[in-house]
Amino acid sequence: MKTTLLQTDICWAQPDDNIRRARQLLADHPGSDLYVLPEMWSTGFATEPAGIAADESDNAALEWMQAEARERRCAVCGSLAVRLADGTYRNRHYFVDGRTDSVSYYDKHHLFTHGHEDRYYTPGTEPCIVSYDGFRLLLLTCYDLRFPVWSRYAEGHAYDAIVVVANWPDTRQAAWQVLTRARAVENQCFLVGVNRVGDDRYSHYAGASCVVDCYGKCLGQCRRNEEQALTVDLDMAELERRRGKFRVLEDGDNFRIIL
Repeated sequence: MKTTLLQTDICWAQPDDNIRRARQLLADHPGSDLYVLPEMWSTGFATEPAGIAADESDNAALEWMQAEARERRCAVCGSLAVRLADGTYRNRHYFVDGRTDSVSYYDKHHLFTHGHEDRYYTPGTEPCIVSYDGFRLLLLTCYDLRFPVWSRYAEGHAYDAIVVVANWPDTRQAAWQVLTRARAVENQCFLVGVNRVGDDRYSHYAGASCVVDCYGKCLGQCRRNEEQALTVDLDMAELERRRGKFRVLEDGDNFRIIL
């Protein structure tokens, strides 16, 4: 599966500008099966969403994702700050499949309490695994990466790649490097991690978006502090071969998550 990471520099609360930047970056790298954008890619990490988050029913960024996916016969994913019809806000990671004209989503479960995200957003309560192009993809968002139980590969929760979108500050870049590798190794899967670059009023973001294989080897990483697209081909046959040769997943623990 040809996968392109869109490491964008997000303009604060300017969805039209951010759509334009994403459109150009995507257009310059045609032909992929999947394009992945960062967390809250159309607005920046809006922990106080009033006046910034768009209604889900009238959302230019989501409509653009759908139009690009349909036109290019690909999938586009990334998270958006959205307001639902009931008035609640969600940090919603959308997966738009242009081949089936369908939209799946995952609501971020671990809200970033240190930044007060939990004061304004409603957390998700269910994981989301999307089937696409012969892969099963687990969707995660930023802070989720720190919680291994939530992403643990297990019976009834099996997948081949984790797709995590983020606004991960440069001050915690070392943790990003460790945790992306750890989640891939412990779940014997690919991990696609897309982080933003640039600045907002809270933090500086250095990017270092990456693709990691099931041995923890980095298959590709975007440059730091630079808006960039990077394409990596995920090989399902190679993943199956490695899982069959070194059967780690069979020795995993059984457990259940109590919310």
